[in-house]
Amino acid sequence: MDAATVTALGVLGSALMAGLAAMYGSRIAGRTQREGGIIGGYNSLTDQLQEERKELRADLAALRLELATEKAETARLRLMVQSLGGTP
Repeated sequence: MDAATVTALGVLGSALMAGLAAMYGSRIAGRTQREGGIIGGYNSLTDQLQEERKELRADLAALRLELATEKAETARLRLMVQSLGGTP
């Protein structure tokens, strides 16, 4: 074998190794991208749930305030009925 043949075989072997490395690298990159998408989706879902929880807490506070107002009005009306001589 002369030097040109050895060089050509070396170049072909290097090209084959570079191709295999590129294929393996793309597989790893694809897996990493999928995992990143899953984590991104989880974070998005968590943010949505926290926003809904915040809204529900605000609704609950408003309903509690409304209930307290209604109870105070009921107590006021009972007192008024009693002062007029009626039975609540």
